[in-house]
Amino acid sequence: MKRQAVILAGGKGTRLQERLAGRPKPLIDVGGVPLLERQLTLLASNGFTEALLLVNHAADQIEAFCASARLEISVTTINDGDAKGTAGAVLSAYSQLDERFLVVYGDTLFDVDLERFWRVHVEAAAEATLFLHPNDHPNDSDLVALGHSGNITGFYGYPHPAGSLLPNLVNAALYIVERQALSRWLQQSFPLDFAKDLFPAMVAAGQRLRGYTSFEYIKDIGTPDRLDKASHHLETGLVERARRKHLQKAVFFDRDGTLNDLAGYVRHHSEFSLLPGTAEAIRRLNEAEYRVAVITNQPVIARGEASVEDLTLIHNKMETELGRKGAWLDLIKYCPHHPDSGFPDEVKSLKITCDCRKPGIAMIEEASTQLNIDKKISWMVGDSTTDVLAANRAGLRSVLVRTGEGGLDHRANARPDVIVDDVAAATRFILDVYPSLCIVLEPLVRKIRPGDLVMIGGCAKLGKTTIATVLSWFLNEKQYSNRVLELDCFIRSATSRDGGSVFSRYELELAIELISPWLSNGESIAIIPR
Repeated sequence: MKRQAVILAGGKGTRLQERLAGRPKPLIDVGGVPLLERQLTLLASNGFTEALLLVNHAADQIEAFCASARLEISVTTINDGDAKGTAGAVLSAYSQLDERFLVVYGDTLFDVDLERFWRVHVEAAAEATLFLHPNDHPNDSDLVALGHSGNITGFYGYPHPAGSLLPNLVNAALYIVERQALSRWLQQSFPLDFAKDLFPAMVAAGQRLRGYTSFEYIKDIGTPDRLDKASHHLETGLVERARRKHLQKAVFFDRDGTLNDLAGYVRHHSEFSLLPGTAEAIRRLNEAEYRVAVITNQPVIARGEASVEDLTLIHNKMETELGRKGAWLDLIKYCPHHPDSGFPDEVKSLKITCDCRKPGIAMIEEASTQLNIDKKISWMVGDSTTDVLAANRAGLRSVLVRTGEGGLDHRANARPDVIVDDVAAATRFILDVYPSLCIVLEPLVRKIRPGDLVMIGGCAKLGKTTIATVLSWFLNEKQYSNRVLELDCFIRSATSRDGGSVFSRYELELAIELISPWLSNGESIAIIPR
């Protein structure tokens, strides 16, 4: 099947002059390979059969490169003459465009599943689909707003008005466009830019533009610093690890009482305030290549106490405050339902029992599919027992924070894997403590065999429960069925203890007698005195 890409390759690369050595920007060396070659190779591997190169500056060098390179895609170059802007250049080549085509900017390094991108566009029946992603500097970026259906509702160029609350969604300069959608704009004057001119005009005219949000790698390399950063990402494997073919690790966060101050239900953005250290913690997770998602029950919608528009502004404020500290969220999922009736302004259609309201796991499952998550190596952080139960049901490792409800809600009978003070401490556990424990425990894990009984002892508050939990995860990875038994109910009275060792504090003989049926099944038991 014929599939066309249009590459905007006419830029001079003024900011890269010191690195270009007389070459045009599309031929800049990125990790030992010309950028244009990387783009054409990726296009071919994703089923594209033709690349239409719109060239201008140093066009002869680009044409010579394409003529000599061994490429698995047909390349046609068009010299578009005077600068016309990104959209103007494409409109000038209208007669040579396929009915549907991909637009690629000649200064972007990307590694995207274009087959999936193309399929989503076709299924949405949109007139154009824009590849979007959050970034670590939304406050000085051109931003895009999406409606609940995924259609683009607005474009917000930088600089933003003071006090504006905008989503952290950035136009990544990768588009799929229907040729017929451009026909009404053929008489526009040039220069004409896609992001600043044409796309906003299309939305204003009622044309349907779709947003495709993804964590996959795409960066412009238009400055020396960005070029060096992209080259480093290639060298360290970050670009490869962000491919959708690889399962991703994630941290799912509850919102109220976990990320922000719990002061009753948040009904208006003025009532929303991030807890101290939250943005810095999420930035650490971003830098560690964790996908970060918020999974939140928002019954204020069903109760009629806040509208979807109100909630959008609350979440925009959350993303704005995070963005000021260089942090971002890959996804926000909320449940608008509430099972109980009797509120004055309630929305009857939303007063239902659903699968998405935690401890239901529909939101987690949907987020895991969207972000391609490996739940076995992912975490849920929340302040309530319903968060913990949702994590347990979904197969996530659970971290309970002492902020907000601090697990004292008693709405669910569920035990967290780890209890910490706040989101900052949860992040330290995930990124620092847990990997260190894995290193320390690995020699012990190698010695454990089916049927072994492992006792973990020590003084109070030293982390015995945490060690046993991590050890259990290790054994699960080795496919050793195991159980963790707490010895609280086997503690001897102080007067009946014989000696001063930790073993003398417990009725171990009775404990072993009671768990002997487990041992007969060849299971490994971790006994935790607390």
